[in-house]
Amino acid sequence: MKTIRIANGQGFWGDWLDAPIQLVERGPIDYLTLDYLAEITMSIVQKQKSRDPNAGYARDFLYVVGRVLPKCLDNNIKIVANAGGVNPQACVAGLAEVVKKLGLAGKVKVGVVAGDDIMDKLDELIARGIELTNMDTGEPLSTIRNQVTSANVYFGAAPIAEALGQGAQIVVTGRCTDTGLALAPMIHEFGWKLDDWDKIATGTIAGHIIECGAQTTGGNCQVDWQTIPDFWDIGYPIVEASEDGSFVVTKHGGTGGRITVAGVTEQLMYEMGDPKNYITPDGVADFTSIRLEQAGANRVRVSGVKGAAATDQYKVSISFSDGFKAAGGLIYAWPDAYAKAKAADAMLRRRLENLGLKFDEVLSQFIGVNATHEGLGGAPSPDVAEVMLRVGVRSNDKASVERFTKELAPLALAGPPTVTGFGGGRPKVEEVVAYWPALIPKSAVAPKVEVISV
Repeated sequence: MKTIRIANGQGFWGDWLDAPIQLVERGPIDYLTLDYLAEITMSIVQKQKSRDPNAGYARDFLYVVGRVLPKCLDNNIKIVANAGGVNPQACVAGLAEVVKKLGLAGKVKVGVVAGDDIMDKLDELIARGIELTNMDTGEPLSTIRNQVTSANVYFGAAPIAEALGQGAQIVVTGRCTDTGLALAPMIHEFGWKLDDWDKIATGTIAGHIIECGAQTTGGNCQVDWQTIPDFWDIGYPIVEASEDGSFVVTKHGGTGGRITVAGVTEQLMYEMGDPKNYITPDGVADFTSIRLEQAGANRVRVSGVKGAAATDQYKVSISFSDGFKAAGGLIYAWPDAYAKAKAADAMLRRRLENLGLKFDEVLSQFIGVNATHEGLGGAPSPDVAEVMLRVGVRSNDKASVERFTKELAPLALAGPPTVTGFGGGRPKVEEVVAYWPALIPKSAVAPKVEVISV
């Protein structure tokens, strides 16, 4: 029975740069997937593109390809990444430069999955009665239409599999599902039908387990985290997928970390939602059907996954401008650190009020005193060594936010004693880019697949 090894070397843009290199160099794999995009990442890359038309994608991807491509070509390892962000074409142009510097120009086939960007179609869609209603609030997109900065459809595995079928050695996508990166190679290699719902669900679960990288191999793991071996050299996850739909989660031998049923279970719970209806554009997976079994050291077998038919809609990730924000902090030392931080906060708020500034929200945190578990109650110890007062403001009135940035620093000399650090320097005004989740009929949009030589 045919088996392929799919490894994921990035769980987000900013993940460990050496992880993909480790996966390629320290053992056999057939596919290297790189998952760069989250909702907040889409907002970041959109900001970048608005400042530079040649930006808007995960630039780390070019570094990774530059390090691993020769060995990937020698060993027939294919790369699948959603590094395209909001500008897949610019990403591919950068990739072409990397290939050229490696002396491989014209020898690499790159698949580009685009069509997810529907920014220029929004007015047409709204006119057709497709309201792109906010999934959380029920409001139609028309209420904030003039503030929209990006709109991208989540495509699934099918267009990636199509690119692989056309001979692509590297596939670059824009917005697609995290799970689709791993499911697509299975569809391509095993010839799975797109309506074989149990197998589609199985591949989706495999993709979900490895999409966050080392979060499956012991990273960010609550269970016995102190005993995880060689944490500094943690291995990244590999799925050994078989044609019948079964798979094993593992990692390269000789790497740190640990793969156990408990650790895989923690990752399965991540962003799960309704456990019986985990919806992707490819199909619906029933998490309650999953069976996990420890099948040896650092090997977890997954079986029994049941699926259901895909829906007739795609999810859309929309970002929009929603005012301005700024945040900054001061660190207060013992004695009475918490009392000093509270007093400084009260002073600052009184001054902002006297200035008549307009804020939608003023948020104060006392880091070191239950900032993570706010509202649990209980008086802080009077002997707490240090507390950071962190204050953030948000407003549609940019002038108010700009004035706030000048009011924090004076407290260092004109406020409570023992300020030991001006956390981050003077606050900077930033545009608030908010998230608007919506649904769109699949009939209203289609992915575009192109395979080119670079």
